[in-house]
Formats: sequence, C-alpha cells, structure tokens
Amino acid sequence: MKLLHTSDWHLGQTLYGRKRHEEFERLLQWLVALIDERHIDALLVAGDVFDTTVPGYEVQKLYYRFLSQLARSSCRHVIITAGNHDSPTFLEAPRELLRGLDVHVIGSITDRLDDEVLVLRDRSGQVEAVVCAVPFLRDRDVRTVEAGETAEQKQHKLMTGIRDHYQAVCQYAEAKRHERQIPLIVMGHLLAAGGQTYDGDGVRELYIGSLVQLPATLFPDAIDYLALGHLHLPQRVGGSETRRYSGAPLAMGLGESQREKQVVLVQFSGRAAQVSTLSVPCFQDLEQVRGDWDDIVVRLEQLRAEQSSAWLEVIYEGNSLMPDLRDRLQQILAGSDLLLLRTRNHRLFTAMGWDEQQTLDELSHREVFLRCLDRYQIPDEQRPDLLAAYDEISLTDAHSPAAL
Repeated sequence: MKLLHTSDWHLGQTLYGRKRHEEFERLLQWLVALIDERHIDALLVAGDVFDTTVPGYEVQKLYYRFLSQLARSSCRHVIITAGNHDSPTFLEAPRELLRGLDVHVIGSITDRLDDEVLVLRDRSGQVEAVVCAVPFLRDRDVRTVEAGETAEQKQHKLMTGIRDHYQAVCQYAEAKRHERQIPLIVMGHLLAAGGQTYDGDGVRELYIGSLVQLPATLFPDAIDYLALGHLHLPQRVGGSETRRYSGAPLAMGLGESQREKQVVLVQFSGRAAQVSTLSVPCFQDLEQVRGDWDDIVVRLEQLRAEQSSAWLEVIYEGNSLMPDLRDRLQQILAGSDLLLLRTRNHRLFTAMGWDEQQTLDELSHREVFLRCLDRYQIPDEQRPDLLAAYDEISLTDAHSPAAL
C-alpha cells in the first residue's frame, strides 16, 4: 500500500494582498498527476486545507474539482482532517456526499471514536490499514473549565486531555486492527516539542495562553506512521523516520523563497514503512532582495536580464534614510514582469522609533492584542489570564454560526 502525506495547503491564502489562485490550481493539478504516476492508494491531508474559515467560491471550486478528479484516479482513499485555520462545520458540510467517493472528512471530534478511526480496504475487500484521523483539538474539546484555575493548571489539563484523546483513539484502533501485520497510521494537527519554525513561515499559535508544545512521548509506540500538520517546514518528529511533518507544499511567505517544499511518500510492506520525500515544483518564483542600495540595484538588474517574473520583497539595509525607496524601486522595475509586493526600510523606521515596518494586515489579531497590552502597560502577572480569555473568545467566535 502506498500513501501520500501532505498538509497545510492554505487554499485561498493571499501574499501581501496578492491572490494566488493560479498557484493553488497548478499545485492541485500536480498532485493529481503525481498520484496517478506513483499509483498512490491513499492521500492524507493533515489539516489547514483552507487559509480561512469561510473560503471564497473560486477556492471551493478548486477543492471540489480536485476531489472529483481523484475519484477517477488510482487513489482509493482520501482522508482530510481539519487544522486550526479550518472551520470544522464548513469542512464537514458535504461529508455524507463525499463519503460516496471514499473521501473521509473529519472536522471535529465527537462522542464516537468510530468517527475518527477508519478501516481502509483494498479492492478485494481485505483490510489494508487502520487510520486514526484526529483533527485539530481545540481547548473546549479536551478540557473542562473550572473556576479559579491558574494558567499553568489550564495548560496542564489541556496537554493531558490531548494525550488522553490520542491514547483512546489508538487503543480503539488497535482493537479494530485484528491482524498484527496491518499498519496503524495516525494523523494530527499540532505542535510537537522541538518542532522547527522560522520567521515569516506563517505558523500561528495553536492553543490558549501560549504555544503548547506536545512531547513525542504523547504518541503510543503502536503507531507505524504518524502524519502531522501545522508546521510549514518539512521535518521529522524526534528524529524518527516514520513520524513526520510534511510541511506546506507552497511557500507561505517571501522568507521561504529558497526553501524546498515536499510531500511524503510512504510505502508499506506489512507494518514496515519505507519513507521518502518528493519535491514540489515551484509554481511562482519568490525572491527576497536585501542589502544596501547598490546591492539591491545589482540583483534587480540581474532578475530583469533573466526576464524573471518573480514576486519581490526588498529589504533595504543601507545607512542612508532613503524615504523614497519604493518609488526608486518601481522606476527600476518599470517595464519588467517583476512584481514588488513589499518593501522594508530598516534605516528609516529605526530613525522613526519603530523596530520594523509593519501594517495591521501583517499582524495577527493576537499580535495586535499583545501590543495593546504593551501600550497600556498591563502588569506581567495579569497577562496570562487576559491572554487565555482573549484566545478562548477568539476560538469560540471564529466558529460561531454568525461567523460562518
């Protein structure tokens, strides 16, 4: 059995206001072709299918067209779980219809472990794998609220609730596996301890109060392959070959312009998993150009000579203030296919008392709230409870009927 592990598509994401519809379309076309070429039996999508809880009409068209194309491919099973960006209600709305195409969508947990434990069968009807499809676990899914709890107590209960849920699901799956040589596959969307992130990768905080890092020991030893989502950098969990983040298949920021993107191919022989990675093509060139003015001019002229159509972020690090930086850059780029998305003028904004050039569009709602706490000089001892309350309200509001 061959499976393809991917996650964090973030369909509908914009890059500094620039729509990426063509990139997403080409990515999904590439995935369909890859699945046919490699004779993939199962596709796992471990969360953050969409970038927002209510994706636009054109984005939905791409998604459903992709699923209908897979129904005519070699892929027998598609399993999609919700991430922290996804709306569980929206993702699960067509669940019964998609099940007819052997597409399984798990948006949130229920009282029935059967909803998360899927028994996959081959064309002859024989069981070929058992999959624990665990969606992003929200605070309200795994923790009961008690009056007077400290932030540390809330965090401990949250970690305990997540651990207990994974153990319960895996134990239930073990009982369904029967044959010892049937692989057990687990999907999740979370931050494992030691996970690597980097500036501008688009990863947002997951859980209430602070970013909860979950130890690798959270996952039972019986798992034959662990397919995780949330981190955009492809990586192993605890150095294990069979416990991985596939990473986002497209760059989520201009800082990722030189990073290779991957999907993970897993081939089972009994319970033994042979794991390899496949590079995702670049569907839109991104370029960060940085340095003093002369360095920037040289690099832009090189890109023009190459007839590049890259999207650009220019980071000016020279000593002169250069308040007309953007106008100068536009003059150099005029008549080319290069597109300037963003400029950062460290020298000018340092002189103005700013640490960096940022707009509200570049800040998450939580970052704005944190800056408000700084602005009004809220004491450190009050911040954990205020942040916990803010995050709880934000998560609840984002998935209320009115928001959907």
